[in-house]
Amino acid sequence: MNEKQNSAEVREVKEESLIPTVKYMIYASLEANGVVDRPDVVGAVFGQTEGLLGDELDLRELLKTGRIGRIKVDLQTEGGKTKGTIMIPSSLDRYETAIIAAALETIERIGPCEAKIKVEKIQDVRDTKRKYILDRAKEILKKLEEELPEAQEITEHVKDTIKTGEIVEYRGLPAGPEVETSDAIIIVEGRADVLNLLRAGIRNVIAVNGTSVPPEIVELTKNKTVTAFVDSDRGGDLILRELLQVARVDYVARPPPGRSVEELTRKEIIKALKDKKPVSAIIHKILPPKKDILQKLMDTMNRLRGTLQGVLFNYGLEPIKEVPVANIKEEIKNSSGVMAVVFDGIITQEMTDLAAAKGIKHIVGLTSTVSKPPANVEILTLEDFKKQGLGKDRAPW
Repeated sequence: MNEKQNSAEVREVKEESLIPTVKYMIYASLEANGVVDRPDVVGAVFGQTEGLLGDELDLRELLKTGRIGRIKVDLQTEGGKTKGTIMIPSSLDRYETAIIAAALETIERIGPCEAKIKVEKIQDVRDTKRKYILDRAKEILKKLEEELPEAQEITEHVKDTIKTGEIVEYRGLPAGPEVETSDAIIIVEGRADVLNLLRAGIRNVIAVNGTSVPPEIVELTKNKTVTAFVDSDRGGDLILRELLQVARVDYVARPPPGRSVEELTRKEIIKALKDKKPVSAIIHKILPPKKDILQKLMDTMNRLRGTLQGVLFNYGLEPIKEVPVANIKEEIKNSSGVMAVVFDGIITQEMTDLAAAKGIKHIVGLTSTVSKPPANVEILTLEDFKKQGLGKDRAPW
């Protein structure tokens, strides 16, 4: 493989992969006896592999968690038939990646058409990068010998290029160049944090650039997997709490105690992001006291009595949506970032099981018929509030 091929493949991986640490790229060819489009192919990949490999290797979940990247499909249609290629970036290990690749060959139909998919190769992206680095290093050394500049001058030039060449503005906010196109983003506090993550090779990053979360950040988080990466201090806690109130956040990463994001080494950044926690696992550390949470839920229950309405709350204890009781189960199923549900109705086993699966911590109703309450969901009724002595002055039980 020559230098141009190496360079092209490295660029291809960077452009098409939306996950920060790609290890492998799956290449597969497809043939369909009819005319199909990219959405048909992507739908077939997700639909016909669903449940095939168990929950741990479910493609939808792997995409959500960033362990596989966006699927690229190139198609050509001629004579009523379609041919093309499929590319899937993966951060899984080689065994899991090979299993995902083999699963593609079980797909027999795309849209209404019979189809056949064949895996052509699995490329070790790191090997391609190593070959590119070797060739590029030779070129750099040759040029270095010709020009003979001072070593310090080269170092400073590279640093300046990284600082100013990659950082961009997304609607006035400092960001990495892939923040808009990536399926997953990392939210940090300021410009210095963005620069440090860029030095570490992480390009899907954006800063709130202050203590107040801008509406541009709120809008950006709606359809992406979001990790908040804020300092381990009081300021980081305040920004995180506001993010949870106004935006959709999936994961939280923090530096070691007493450290800030802008001063971490590349190794420390990667470790902190690898050790990120789901919001549901750390929310108790930054939410208001338990009694205040219960009081807010009880007040909402009191307001909703007789209305046949329900309210969904986020992890910042702010209302996300108010809906009719008849639509509660569907809203729970389709929502994310929900911490509590309060509604004017009877809590059923089906509803609590659904709440547990979605990571909801509290479900509040008039009464309950639940016989097997999930361990991670707190069920609260009017009688429970009475027993805890809450709201006696405000709730005419």
